[in-house]
Amino acid sequence: MSLDSPIEFQDSFDVIVVGAGHAGCEAALASARLGCRTLLLTLNLDKIAWQPCNPAVGGPAKSQLTHEVDALGGEIGKIADRTYLQKRVLNISRGPAVWALRAQTDKREYAAVMKTLIENQENLFVRESMVTDLVLGKNQEVVGVETYFGVAFECKAVVLTTGTFLGGVIWVGNKSMAAGRAGEFAAIGLTETLNRLGFETGRLKTGTPARVDRRSVDYSQMELQPGDAEVRWFSFDPEVWVEREQMPCHLTRTTPETHRLIRENLHLSPVYGGWVDSKGPRYCPSIEDKIVRFADKESHQIFIEPEGRDIPELYIQGFSTGLPESLQVQLLRSLPGLGNCTMLRPAYAVDYDYLPATQCYPTMMTKKVEGLFCAGQINGTTGYEEAAAQGLVAGLNAARLCRGQEMIVFPREHSYIGTLLDDLCTKDLREPYRMLTSRSEYRLLLRSDNADQRLTPLGREIGLIDDRRWQMFSRKQENITAEKERLYSTRIKEHEPIGQQIFADTQQAIKGSVTLADLLRRPGIHYVDLDRYQLGNSDLTPAERDGAEIDIKYSGYIQRQQNQIDQIIRQAHRSLPPDLDYMAIGTLSMESREKLSKIQPLTIGQAARIGGVNPADVNALLLYLEIRSRPETPRQTVTS
Repeated sequence: MSLDSPIEFQDSFDVIVVGAGHAGCEAALASARLGCRTLLLTLNLDKIAWQPCNPAVGGPAKSQLTHEVDALGGEIGKIADRTYLQKRVLNISRGPAVWALRAQTDKREYAAVMKTLIENQENLFVRESMVTDLVLGKNQEVVGVETYFGVAFECKAVVLTTGTFLGGVIWVGNKSMAAGRAGEFAAIGLTETLNRLGFETGRLKTGTPARVDRRSVDYSQMELQPGDAEVRWFSFDPEVWVEREQMPCHLTRTTPETHRLIRENLHLSPVYGGWVDSKGPRYCPSIEDKIVRFADKESHQIFIEPEGRDIPELYIQGFSTGLPESLQVQLLRSLPGLGNCTMLRPAYAVDYDYLPATQCYPTMMTKKVEGLFCAGQINGTTGYEEAAAQGLVAGLNAARLCRGQEMIVFPREHSYIGTLLDDLCTKDLREPYRMLTSRSEYRLLLRSDNADQRLTPLGREIGLIDDRRWQMFSRKQENITAEKERLYSTRIKEHEPIGQQIFADTQQAIKGSVTLADLLRRPGIHYVDLDRYQLGNSDLTPAERDGAEIDIKYSGYIQRQQNQIDQIIRQAHRSLPPDLDYMAIGTLSMESREKLSKIQPLTIGQAARIGGVNPADVNALLLYLEIRSRPETPRQTVTS
């Protein structure tokens, strides 16, 4: 709608956020905390910050995003720390670049804590409404929004965080209804507005599994998955750390009966039946897709996870489906431990409208309409963590636009947030995007443990980090720096009793003398060993000890990665042979092989910018080309 038509605004705000999921909440809080009068509009006040799929936060790469949002002053990590049911660190046997904290959360408690925070935030107002139109000024800039019932609100910036609600349709078998998720209205009208303004839109698909009654499950037939004894935290703020009693998860597997039922009934699913043709998430496929794509596998892992302390529902992770409801019960009962289970909620698929994010700047503002920002699943992403990160960036930049300040761009070499936004805005992604550690060529530099070191100074500069948090951060960095200096300067000698004891315990000789830093670099030696020999610093927190150890222990690996990055930059203009058979290069991921074969890039640089081709794939491609270019060693002819 244009201001050429007479319109009466009911109220005026600086920023209006449309949608109150994880992107919307972070956007609204960031805007309000930066001093902007902010309105958060949602279809349902009772479902603010709801976790409609798995009530969990973190995991590979997603935990890095959560730490980074916290380092900038966001909330997702803090609330996960306050409402967790179970916590585990994944990939702990590998290097710190891929350590991944994951928390199963209480979905009702998580939403309640965020709702209370939203309702008590200064400068932030909340209202239940469906936005159907944008009001534009004479220069095609945003000046307001209009709701379904004809109420208009004035503003200087709008952040769209509509999730799966924009034109959403849910499917169970061949039955469908308009809905953003089960039991809730779809958002209508806004897609038509965006199309009218010249935006390209598309359709994507996702899904969620059934929920079963935990009182009907036989856990004795499953493998126990307990939480970690030592609890780790997403937030860098110790004031939100509260240790809680943990609840166990369990592991079961699909059976031949499961696979038979799916194969015989594929034609009844929305995708294989031909009723839905939108693209689903590659890295979170339905159980039908798993059976079809991995036909050689005899079984697949299925995780049984609680949704709350006082909720009887169990989340059946890895078992999302769009098959008919009557068949879902049979499928569930084919799993060990679920033979007599009671299904409380059926699984369903949902497809919805999205805007390919190449239509946005890395600030999250759209290129066509000044003052219009997009964040979360509307940009084609999946996951609460990806949404929260985009929401924070969109909210703070919307506020900066209103205040006449230069907007912030996050470089990909400084954060996973930067990697996420760069990928979204530069790569033509036509399937739901999920953050992976392999998507960042800088992952050894962008670890969870140093997210505050990388981003909290920026959060302070922007205005999202208060004095208390800044003082705490500064003290931590000073302690890590001092400890590293101590470790580099303190030496132990071969003939001293402590040196002899270390040799006796580890069979690693100390020739002459070594610094404690040199000792830490040795395989199998960690800071806890320094404590054992009374060489550690008991005044440090676990996070400070980890920070000092990782900086010292992995310094060589970090430098090696920097060299690899420099090589990729130098190789960007290297030509690719037109006859290259990518499907035959086994070191490439299957997604990369498919994309490269389809697009046939001309250079390494073009290949690196294709959505789905990760930095690890580029390295593998460079190595393959190097080996291929080597001349074969001439065979010697043996004569008699």
